[in-house]
Amino acid sequence: MAFRWTSDARARHGRRVVLMLFTFLVGLFAPMSAMAATVQKVVVRGARLIIRFDTPVKRARSVMLNEQRRVAIDVTGVSPGPATIRDGVVRGLTQTRIKPGVTRLSFALAQDATIFDGGFDDDGKTLALTLKPVNGRYAEASFAGALDFFPFHFQRKPAYTLTVPVPNPSRSLPLPRVKGAEHRPLVVIDAGHGGVDPGAINPQTGLREKDVTLAIAKEIRDTLVASGRVRAALTREDDRYILHRERYGIARRLHADLFISIHCDSAGAGEARGATAYTLSDVASDKEAARLAARENKADLISGVDLGGNSDVSSILIDLTQRETMNASASFARLLGREAQPLIPVKPVFHRMASLMVLKAPDMPSILFETGYISNMQDAEFLDSAEGRDRIAKAVLQAVEVHFARRMAAR
Repeated sequence: MAFRWTSDARARHGRRVVLMLFTFLVGLFAPMSAMAATVQKVVVRGARLIIRFDTPVKRARSVMLNEQRRVAIDVTGVSPGPATIRDGVVRGLTQTRIKPGVTRLSFALAQDATIFDGGFDDDGKTLALTLKPVNGRYAEASFAGALDFFPFHFQRKPAYTLTVPVPNPSRSLPLPRVKGAEHRPLVVIDAGHGGVDPGAINPQTGLREKDVTLAIAKEIRDTLVASGRVRAALTREDDRYILHRERYGIARRLHADLFISIHCDSAGAGEARGATAYTLSDVASDKEAARLAARENKADLISGVDLGGNSDVSSILIDLTQRETMNASASFARLLGREAQPLIPVKPVFHRMASLMVLKAPDMPSILFETGYISNMQDAEFLDSAEGRDRIAKAVLQAVEVHFARRMAAR
């Protein structure tokens, strides 16, 4: 009888290897399955949509579907749960696992709406979203704008806070130097952010919005002055913090003919790119405009301290019936878009409207110029280059020249 010890030993070894591998894989994936959160409850409170999970969730993102009465949220680390809803603005909910570890919650709505804002609570078990109904003549623009941009990204708040010293608002800032030939129209250029407010920051390089905007503002000023056709001044020439009302207040005290606030945009994932111009409106033209207004207007709220809250603000809030100023601002924004398109990357819809504090001077055409996305590596490199600054300045110069030529011809 042949016992085949060698063959049996190999077989037994092979079985042990397979068993060990199986045990390892079960140990690897079982905890992942056990740790996955589950949707437990969905509550509607007016325009607020509240999603609750049984364990903490780290991130989610909104998805703009090409349907005006349906919005969706993709949540990472979540399995479909028992929650269903049929109430208020939300008529129905479907949950679909679109890929391992990601569940899509798709909400059927009773009326046209977009996702306006949202975020996780501190423990990560609740995601609250704000829906913004749209109707009438704004509906089409709102959905076109929302579909044009990358979705909102929501992440759980970090378990730490940062406190920075905050300067007191100055009562009367000294007026900046005005450069250029006398009796020429005056353009005031505002370099956004500064000092304790760095603005947006590129996550890869650490490039700060406040530094980029100052360099671009200086290039625009020098280009305008060199043309000999206009005078120019900067609200800040160094790294200092200035309140929004003080920025346009400087321009008003100088009796400026045009106010341009320079900024760099940002997006969660970094894919969005291109320049845009914003003018004042009580109604945001789309989701991106509303999000930008919410972010920029909070620049006067640092570490929870409202630096702009005093009675002086009420005296300079714009009366939206002053159509001449708003129309002039919109006209210049369109001009800038036309002149910028051959020179720099621009968004398909260049001119947008938002309720931005820095634009609320009632008697002076004003725009906020988002020169590009600092969160996008291509845009960031362009904005931080001499060539990029030169092209931006040329676009502004050409638009400024046409703007004032038209105003002179209309007199």
